[in-house]
Amino acid sequence: MPTFEGAPHKARQMAESFGEDAERYDRTRPAYPEAMVERIVAASPGPEVLDVGCGTGLAARQFRSAGCRVLGVEPDARMAAFARRGGIEVEVATFEAWHPADRTFDAVVAGTAWHWVDPVAGAVKAAEVLRPGGRLAAFWHVFEPPPAVSESLAAVYRKVLPGFPPQDGARPKSALDGYRPLLDKAADGIREVGAFGEPEEWRFDWQRFYTRDEWLDQLPTSGLLTRLPPDTLSEMLAEVGAAIDAIGGGFTVAYVTVVVTAARL
Repeated sequence: MPTFEGAPHKARQMAESFGEDAERYDRTRPAYPEAMVERIVAASPGPEVLDVGCGTGLAARQFRSAGCRVLGVEPDARMAAFARRGGIEVEVATFEAWHPADRTFDAVVAGTAWHWVDPVAGAVKAAEVLRPGGRLAAFWHVFEPPPAVSESLAAVYRKVLPGFPPQDGARPKSALDGYRPLLDKAADGIREVGAFGEPEEWRFDWQRFYTRDEWLDQLPTSGLLTRLPPDTLSEMLAEVGAAIDAIGGGFTVAYVTVVVTAARL
Protein backbone atom coordinates (compact mmCIF):
# COMPACT_ATOMS: atom_id res chain seq x y z
CA MET A 1 0.00 0.00 0.00
CA PRO A 2 1.39 3.42 -0.85
CA THR A 3 1.99 6.09 1.73
CA PHE A 4 2.20 9.80 1.08
CA GLU A 5 3.97 11.34 4.04
CA GLY A 6 6.36 14.24 3.50
CA ALA A 7 6.29 16.52 0.46
CA PRO A 8 5.98 14.49 -2.75
CA HIS A 9 5.77 17.69 -4.82
CA LYS A 10 9.49 18.19 -4.15
CA ALA A 11 10.38 14.83 -5.74
CA ARG A 12 10.71 16.31 -9.22
CA GLN A 13 12.85 13.43 -10.54
CA MET A 14 10.13 10.91 -9.80
CA ALA A 15 7.37 13.28 -10.88
CA GLU A 16 8.93 13.60 -14.32
CA SER A 17 9.93 9.95 -14.75
CA PHE A 18 6.62 8.67 -16.13
CA GLY A 19 7.42 9.80 -19.68
CA GLU A 20 10.04 7.07 -19.98
CA ASP A 21 7.31 4.94 -21.55
CA ALA A 22 4.37 7.23 -22.25
CA GLU A 23 2.65 4.69 -24.50
CA ARG A 24 2.64 2.04 -21.77
CA TYR A 25 1.41 4.60 -19.23
CA ASP A 26 -1.51 5.57 -21.44
CA ARG A 27 -2.33 1.97 -22.34
CA THR A 28 -2.32 0.53 -18.84
CA ARG A 29 -3.47 3.27 -16.47
CA PRO A 30 -7.22 2.95 -15.79
CA ALA A 31 -9.71 5.59 -16.88
CA TYR A 32 -11.63 7.61 -14.32
CA PRO A 33 -15.28 6.80 -13.54
CA GLU A 34 -17.64 8.47 -15.98
CA ALA A 35 -19.87 9.38 -13.02
CA MET A 36 -16.97 11.38 -11.56
CA VAL A 37 -16.38 13.27 -14.80
CA GLU A 38 -20.08 14.01 -15.12
CA ARG A 39 -20.32 15.28 -11.54
CA ILE A 40 -17.35 17.63 -11.93
CA VAL A 41 -18.73 18.98 -15.21
CA ALA A 42 -22.19 19.46 -13.70
CA ALA A 43 -20.70 21.31 -10.70
CA SER A 44 -18.70 23.71 -12.89
CA PRO A 45 -20.15 26.91 -14.39
CA GLY A 46 -19.01 26.18 -17.94
CA PRO A 47 -17.05 23.87 -20.28
CA GLU A 48 -13.55 25.41 -20.14
CA VAL A 49 -11.26 22.97 -18.31
CA LEU A 50 -7.60 23.26 -17.35
CA ASP A 51 -6.02 19.84 -16.75
CA VAL A 52 -3.00 20.14 -14.44
CA GLY A 53 -0.37 17.46 -14.90
CA CYS A 54 -2.37 16.08 -17.81
CA GLY A 55 0.21 13.40 -18.63
CA THR A 56 -0.76 11.48 -21.75
CA GLY A 57 -4.23 13.02 -21.75
CA LEU A 58 -6.18 10.24 -20.05
CA ALA A 59 -8.49 12.50 -18.05
CA ALA A 60 -8.41 15.27 -20.66
CA ARG A 61 -9.89 12.96 -23.29
CA GLN A 62 -12.66 11.97 -20.91
CA PHE A 63 -13.55 15.59 -20.17
CA ARG A 64 -13.44 16.36 -23.89
CA SER A 65 -15.85 13.47 -24.54
CA ALA A 66 -18.14 15.02 -21.90
CA GLY A 67 -18.33 18.21 -24.00
CA CYS A 68 -15.53 20.26 -22.43
CA ARG A 69 -12.79 22.27 -24.08
CA VAL A 70 -9.56 21.19 -22.39
CA LEU A 71 -6.12 22.75 -22.09
CA GLY A 72 -3.42 20.63 -20.49
CA VAL A 73 -0.39 21.73 -18.51
CA GLU A 74 2.31 19.06 -18.22
CA PRO A 75 5.96 19.32 -17.09
CA ASP A 76 7.18 16.28 -19.07
CA ALA A 77 7.56 17.07 -22.78
CA ARG A 78 7.34 13.36 -23.67
CA MET A 79 3.98 12.98 -21.99
CA ALA A 80 2.78 16.24 -23.53
CA ALA A 81 3.76 15.06 -27.01
CA PHE A 82 1.72 11.87 -26.53
CA ALA A 83 -1.31 13.88 -25.36
CA ARG A 84 -1.07 16.14 -28.39
CA ARG A 85 -1.20 13.09 -30.67
CA GLY A 86 -4.58 12.40 -29.08
CA GLY A 87 -5.79 15.89 -30.00
CA ILE A 88 -5.24 17.57 -26.62
CA GLU A 89 -3.72 21.04 -26.54
CA VAL A 90 -0.87 21.01 -24.01
CA GLU A 91 1.59 23.58 -22.71
CA VAL A 92 4.82 22.27 -21.15
CA ALA A 93 5.45 23.69 -17.68
CA THR A 94 5.03 22.94 -14.02
CA PHE A 95 1.74 24.36 -12.85
CA GLU A 96 3.45 26.65 -10.35
CA ALA A 97 5.56 28.23 -13.14
CA TRP A 98 2.91 28.17 -15.88
CA HIS A 99 1.74 31.55 -17.24
CA PRO A 100 -2.02 31.69 -17.88
CA ALA A 101 -1.75 34.84 -20.04
CA ASP A 102 -5.06 36.23 -18.76
CA ARG A 103 -6.96 33.06 -19.64
CA THR A 104 -9.64 31.85 -17.22
CA PHE A 105 -11.40 28.51 -16.79
CA ASP A 106 -14.53 26.96 -15.35
CA ALA A 107 -12.70 24.02 -13.80
CA VAL A 108 -9.14 23.17 -12.85
CA VAL A 109 -8.72 19.41 -12.61
CA ALA A 110 -5.79 17.15 -11.78
CA GLY A 111 -5.90 13.39 -12.25
CA THR A 112 -3.36 11.56 -10.07
CA ALA A 113 -1.14 14.63 -10.30
CA TRP A 114 -1.95 17.19 -7.60
CA HIS A 115 0.51 15.61 -5.14
CA TRP A 116 3.29 16.67 -7.53
CA VAL A 117 2.12 20.30 -7.14
CA ASP A 118 2.86 22.46 -4.12
CA PRO A 119 -0.53 22.29 -2.36
CA VAL A 120 -0.65 25.99 -1.45
CA ALA A 121 1.01 27.48 -4.54
CA GLY A 122 -1.15 25.24 -6.70
CA ALA A 123 -4.34 26.38 -4.99
CA VAL A 124 -3.25 30.01 -5.38
CA LYS A 125 -2.69 29.53 -9.11
CA ALA A 126 -6.00 27.70 -9.47
CA ALA A 127 -7.81 30.55 -7.72
CA GLU A 128 -6.17 33.03 -10.12
CA VAL A 129 -7.41 31.27 -13.24
CA LEU A 130 -10.84 30.10 -12.11
CA ARG A 131 -13.94 32.15 -12.86
CA PRO A 132 -16.29 32.89 -9.95
CA GLY A 133 -17.94 29.64 -9.00
CA GLY A 134 -15.31 27.68 -10.90
CA ARG A 135 -14.29 24.32 -9.47
CA LEU A 136 -10.94 22.94 -8.41
CA ALA A 137 -11.05 19.13 -8.46
CA ALA A 138 -8.05 16.91 -7.73
CA PHE A 139 -8.64 13.17 -7.90
CA TRP A 140 -6.80 9.91 -7.38
CA HIS A 141 -7.37 6.20 -7.86
CA VAL A 142 -6.93 4.36 -4.56
CA PHE A 143 -6.58 0.65 -5.26
CA GLU A 144 -6.44 -2.36 -3.00
CA PRO A 145 -5.97 -5.97 -4.11
CA PRO A 146 -7.39 -8.73 -1.90
CA PRO A 147 -5.39 -9.17 1.35
CA ALA A 148 -3.78 -12.46 0.25
CA VAL A 149 -2.64 -10.84 -3.00
CA SER A 150 -1.32 -7.79 -1.18
CA GLU A 151 0.72 -9.96 1.16
CA SER A 152 2.16 -11.98 -1.72
CA LEU A 153 3.12 -8.86 -3.64
CA ALA A 154 4.56 -7.18 -0.53
CA ALA A 155 6.77 -10.24 0.03
CA VAL A 156 8.13 -9.86 -3.51
CA TYR A 157 8.83 -6.17 -2.97
CA ARG A 158 10.67 -6.88 0.27
CA LYS A 159 12.77 -9.53 -1.47
CA VAL A 160 13.73 -7.43 -4.49
CA LEU A 161 13.69 -4.00 -2.80
CA PRO A 162 14.70 -4.51 0.86
CA GLY A 163 12.93 -2.06 3.15
CA PHE A 164 9.98 -1.50 0.80
CA PRO A 165 7.13 -1.59 1.62
CA PRO A 166 7.47 -0.67 5.31
CA GLN A 167 7.22 -3.47 7.82
CA ASP A 168 3.83 -4.26 9.33
CA GLY A 169 4.08 -1.82 12.24
CA ALA A 170 4.42 1.17 9.90
CA ARG A 171 1.93 0.09 7.25
CA PRO A 172 -1.48 1.76 6.93
CA LYS A 173 -4.55 -0.32 7.72
CA SER A 174 -5.99 0.22 4.25
CA ALA A 175 -5.03 1.78 0.93
CA LEU A 176 -7.29 4.74 1.69
CA ASP A 177 -5.47 5.27 5.00
CA GLY A 178 -2.22 5.35 3.04
CA TYR A 179 -3.60 8.13 0.84
CA ARG A 180 -5.06 10.09 3.76
CA PRO A 181 -2.01 12.38 4.24
CA LEU A 182 -2.13 13.26 0.53
CA LEU A 183 -5.85 14.00 0.58
CA ASP A 184 -5.54 16.08 3.76
CA LYS A 185 -2.64 18.10 2.32
CA ALA A 186 -4.70 18.90 -0.76
CA ALA A 187 -7.68 20.05 1.34
CA ASP A 188 -5.49 22.03 3.75
CA GLY A 189 -3.77 23.81 0.86
CA ILE A 190 -7.14 24.84 -0.54
CA ARG A 191 -8.29 26.11 2.86
CA GLU A 192 -5.10 28.09 3.43
CA VAL A 193 -5.59 30.16 0.29
CA GLY A 194 -8.95 31.47 1.52
CA ALA A 195 -10.36 31.81 -2.00
CA PHE A 196 -12.51 28.67 -1.99
CA GLY A 197 -15.46 27.26 -0.16
CA GLU A 198 -14.90 24.38 2.24
CA PRO A 199 -13.29 21.44 0.42
CA GLU A 200 -15.46 18.38 -0.12
CA GLU A 201 -14.43 14.77 -0.64
CA TRP A 202 -16.30 12.73 -3.22
CA ARG A 203 -15.73 9.00 -3.73
CA PHE A 204 -16.59 6.57 -6.48
CA ASP A 205 -16.23 2.83 -5.84
CA TRP A 206 -15.59 0.30 -8.58
CA GLN A 207 -13.67 -2.91 -9.36
CA ARG A 208 -11.42 -4.28 -12.05
CA PHE A 209 -10.15 -7.80 -12.72
CA TYR A 210 -6.49 -8.06 -13.76
CA THR A 211 -4.89 -10.99 -15.49
CA ARG A 212 -1.24 -11.73 -14.77
CA ASP A 213 -0.13 -10.06 -18.01
CA GLU A 214 -2.30 -6.99 -17.46
CA TRP A 215 -0.87 -6.43 -13.98
CA LEU A 216 2.72 -6.89 -15.16
CA ASP A 217 2.10 -4.52 -18.07
CA GLN A 218 1.07 -1.64 -15.80
CA LEU A 219 3.53 -2.28 -12.99
CA PRO A 220 6.52 -0.45 -14.59
CA THR A 221 4.43 2.77 -14.70
CA SER A 222 4.33 3.06 -10.89
CA GLY A 223 6.50 5.84 -9.45
CA LEU A 224 9.13 3.76 -7.67
CA LEU A 225 9.55 1.25 -10.50
CA THR A 226 9.99 3.83 -13.26
CA ARG A 227 13.52 4.45 -11.99
CA LEU A 228 14.65 0.88 -11.30
CA PRO A 229 17.69 -0.50 -13.18
CA PRO A 230 16.55 -2.84 -15.99
CA ASP A 231 17.90 -5.97 -14.28
CA THR A 232 16.11 -5.15 -11.02
CA LEU A 233 12.88 -4.41 -12.86
CA SER A 234 13.10 -7.71 -14.74
CA GLU A 235 13.61 -9.56 -11.47
CA MET A 236 10.67 -7.75 -9.94
CA LEU A 237 8.35 -8.60 -12.85
CA ALA A 238 9.40 -12.24 -12.84
CA GLU A 239 8.80 -12.56 -9.10
CA VAL A 240 5.44 -10.78 -9.24
CA GLY A 241 4.39 -12.91 -12.21
CA ALA A 242 5.21 -16.09 -10.29
CA ALA A 243 3.26 -14.82 -7.27
CA ILE A 244 0.20 -14.14 -9.42
CA ASP A 245 0.48 -17.56 -11.06
CA ALA A 246 0.51 -19.11 -7.59
CA ILE A 247 -2.85 -17.54 -6.73
CA GLY A 248 -4.58 -18.54 -9.95
CA GLY A 249 -3.30 -16.18 -12.61
CA GLY A 250 -5.41 -13.12 -11.85
CA PHE A 251 -7.29 -11.17 -9.19
CA THR A 252 -9.89 -8.45 -8.67
CA VAL A 253 -8.77 -5.06 -7.42
CA ALA A 254 -11.14 -2.84 -5.44
CA TYR A 255 -10.81 0.79 -6.49
CA VAL A 256 -12.13 3.97 -4.95
CA THR A 257 -11.57 7.15 -6.93
CA VAL A 258 -11.41 10.03 -4.46
CA VAL A 259 -11.98 13.68 -5.42
CA VAL A 260 -10.88 16.62 -3.26
CA THR A 261 -12.84 19.57 -4.58
CA ALA A 262 -13.94 23.11 -3.78
CA ALA A 263 -15.66 25.99 -5.59
CA ARG A 264 -14.00 29.38 -6.18
CA LEU A 265 -15.73 32.01 -4.05
